[in-house]
Parts: sequence; C-alpha cells; structure tokens
Amino acid sequence: MSGPLTGIRVLELGSFIAGPFAGQLLGDYGAEVIKIEPPSVGDPMRKWGHCDPNGNSYWWPAIARNKHSVAINLRSDEGRKVVRRLALQSDVVLENFTPGRLSEWELGYSDLATENPGLIMTHVSGFGQTGPRATDPGFGSIGEAMGGIRHTTGWPDRQSTRAGISLGDAIASLFAVIGTMAALNEKQNSGKGQEVDVAIYEAVFALMESTIADFELGGHIRGRTGSILPGVAPSNVYPTADGANVLIAGNADAIFGRICEAMQQPALAEDPRYVDHEHRGANQEELDELIGAWTATFPVDDLEALLDQHAIPYG
Repeated sequence: MSGPLTGIRVLELGSFIAGPFAGQLLGDYGAEVIKIEPPSVGDPMRKWGHCDPNGNSYWWPAIARNKHSVAINLRSDEGRKVVRRLALQSDVVLENFTPGRLSEWELGYSDLATENPGLIMTHVSGFGQTGPRATDPGFGSIGEAMGGIRHTTGWPDRQSTRAGISLGDAIASLFAVIGTMAALNEKQNSGKGQEVDVAIYEAVFALMESTIADFELGGHIRGRTGSILPGVAPSNVYPTADGANVLIAGNADAIFGRICEAMQQPALAEDPRYVDHEHRGANQEELDELIGAWTATFPVDDLEALLDQHAIPYG
C-alpha cells in the first residue's frame, strides 16, 4: 500500500517480535518490506500464540502484513550471496540476530556500506551491539526486567508480573522505527546511511519516567502499586452493578468537579479533603472507596452513558 515511505525498500532479517514488529510498522507506512525466512520452518511466529485448527497462528498475519516473504538459507554461502545482493539494493536492513552474527556472515554494516553508502542498518537486540552484555541472548522479558518495568508492574505483596503483551519487544521496535526514520531524514541531507542500534532494555528504561531522579535525589524507590499511581486520584478501576469494571481517570480538578456533579454530590469538589490534586492524593483510599460505592450502583452501560454525559474519561 502507498504511504509516506513508498519507494523505500526494507530488507528484514530476523524472527520473533523485536525487529519484525518494526518491519510491520514500516510496511504500514508504505515501505516495501522483504522478509527473509529460513526454508521449511519459516519464522517461529507462524506457529506462536493462538492458532487455527491447522496450527497456523492468528498473530502471524498481523506481524507479517505488508511484507514479501522469501525463503533463503542464511547459513549457506549461496543464501548469503543472495541476501547480499538484496541488501545492496535496499535502503534499510532491519535485523535482530545476536550482535556480531551478520559480520560473521560478511553481511555487517561495514561489509555492505562500501558498496551501498546510503544503507541504513537497524539493529534490535537484548543488550545492544556493544557493552559487557552485548553477546548475551536477550528476549523482551529480559529487557523488561533489566529496564525496570517488571519491578513496577503488579501488586506490592506479590512477585512482579508481565503486562499481558510483549511490551519490551514492542517498545524496542518503536524505537527502531523512530531511529530508522531519523536516519532516512539524515540521508536526505547527507546522502549517507548509518547504523541504528536499539537495545531492548534501554528502550524499556527510556519509559521509566523519573524513577532514577526519584532515587538519586529523593531516596525513593518506586515499586509495585497495583492499579493505582500513588498520589494521583481518582484514577482507578471501579466496579459496576453487573460485575464489570470501568477505569475512570478524574484526577484533574475540572474533571473531578464533573465526577462530583455526576455523583450528585457537587459539594465534594469543595471538600477540604478533595479540593485539589494534593489533597485528593493524600486521601486516595477513601476517595476510591467513595467512588467505587457509587459506580457499583449502576450497570456498566448506564454508568458509561452517565460518564459520557459529563465528559468524564473512562475505559
């Protein structure tokens, strides 16, 4: 399909999620994506996740969309020669092999850039192309642990949990797309390509807000807090009369005022316990109990209609 990257050719080398998800997004923007898969077995994602009765993954058509799949054995001399020819005719090589593997096959950036100086090679790996753990294997879950998000996800009295999706892989892929787009823009100015190096753990770490400053300057270690962000209220999951749950985010003063109107308790907005962000945060637990008791009197459809009527954010 056409898009802002129409005319850009991406050669995708790798498998699973980190890397291929970036290829999916670049294809969504219109790039021509040529995906190299090992003969016979293909990318393991063809069989991952929930599958149809024939064992074909429902996930695969999403992560492989807008791509031309080509079966080539990269572990053979003949296969590597074919991939080299494709790389020399590409704008971007996107790969997520263990760092150093492409160089072993004489398909690294320095091997290709002499003949294709405008080539952009985007690497996605667990720990990056350099550093003490560069050659260590690393999946998205390891990046989530090393980047810190597993430490802050879940309930304080239990072990940490995953987010329910492959968050580390997805975040790294987003940074890979951003880096690739920046490199393409630079190529327009200089005519030269470059390497883009994305480490999954660094991508996760980049999303960790003020956790380092919290500790370094304030001595505070942010931990797991379940469904709330301490000091930010009301912003939680609340029950309904028919057993559903609705997340309501009303921590801004104006929105909290509209919640009070919807509850038919407008005086709450002027109550000294809830009059502003700081006081609502200090009385978070009792405020959540108050709102939860109110939402529990409505079936979910009626509650959502009332929230819509008062322009209250929910989901």
